[in-house]
Amino acid sequence: MNAKFGPGGNSDSFRASGLRSTLQAPGFVRELGLDAYEYEAGNGITGSDDMFAAVGRKAREHGIKMSFHAPYFISLSSVEPEKRVNSVGYIKRSAEVSTLLGADIMVVHCGSCAKISRETAMEYAAETLEMTAQMMSDNGFAPRVGIETMGKVNQLGTLDEVLTLCKISGNFAPVVDFGHLNARDRGVLYTADDFKRIFDRISEELGAEYAENLHCHFSKIMYTEMGEKKHLTFDDEVYGPRFEPLAEAIVSLGVSPTVICESAGTQSDDAVVMKMMYEREKIRQNKA
Repeated sequence: MNAKFGPGGNSDSFRASGLRSTLQAPGFVRELGLDAYEYEAGNGITGSDDMFAAVGRKAREHGIKMSFHAPYFISLSSVEPEKRVNSVGYIKRSAEVSTLLGADIMVVHCGSCAKISRETAMEYAAETLEMTAQMMSDNGFAPRVGIETMGKVNQLGTLDEVLTLCKISGNFAPVVDFGHLNARDRGVLYTADDFKRIFDRISEELGAEYAENLHCHFSKIMYTEMGEKKHLTFDDEVYGPRFEPLAEAIVSLGVSPTVICESAGTQSDDAVVMKMMYEREKIRQNKA
C-alpha cells in the first residue's frame, strides 16, 4: 500500500518545458516520478469528449491515477432553487467527463453560507446531493462525488459538515484539503497527531475504507481572520501547513491516500517534494 502524488492542473514547469496540451500531462508527471493527476475544470468544462477520452488513454498508458475537479460555480447550497437544480446538471456533465478521463472521483465544492444560516445551507446542500445521488444512480455513473473541505469561514465545508453530507450516499466521499482546514481555523495543523485525528474522524464517521483511500489536496495557504486568502508555494515559511507531519501520519497509520498538490504554479515541483518526503519517512519509520 502506497500513497500517490500528483499535481492539480499544469504547473509553470510544464509550460516552461515547452508543453502546451493536457494530452502531454500524464507523460510529464510520469517522467517526474509522480503517479496522479487532477484535471482542473474550475472555470468550466470546455474540452471535447474526444479530447477527454484521449487524455484518459494517455493516463492509462503512463499508469497515472486520474481525478477531476468540477466547476467552482457549482453551488449545492444556493438560496435559488434553480441554481441548485442547475448544479446537478453541472455535476452530471462532470460525471460524464470523469468517466471519459478514467477518473474515479470528481471534486465538488459545497457552496456558500454567507447570506443564510449554516443550518439552512446544510439543508439546501443535502437536498441538492439527494438529487445528485438519484441522478448518478439513474445514469449508472461510477465515479464518486468528492465533497471538498473549504478554506473560507463563510463557506460550507468544515470537516464535520463534509462528513455529514457524505452520509447521504455511498457514492459520496470526502475530499480533505489540508491547506483549507488549516486556513479556515487560522493555523491548526502542526503535528502528525493533528493530521491523524482527521483520518481517525473520517474512519469513525464513514468507515475505515474512506480514511485508508482518502483523496486529498495539499498546499500552503495564506489566511486572514476570514480564512483562506491565496495559495502559496512550498517556499513559504509563514503560513503552512508543513507536509512533513502529514507524511509521518500517513506512514504511521498505514493509509494510502492520493495527495494532489495545489501550490500556486509549482504544483508539479512541490508534488515531487512531497513524494520524496513520504519515501524518506517510510525509510525512517522502518528503521525505528
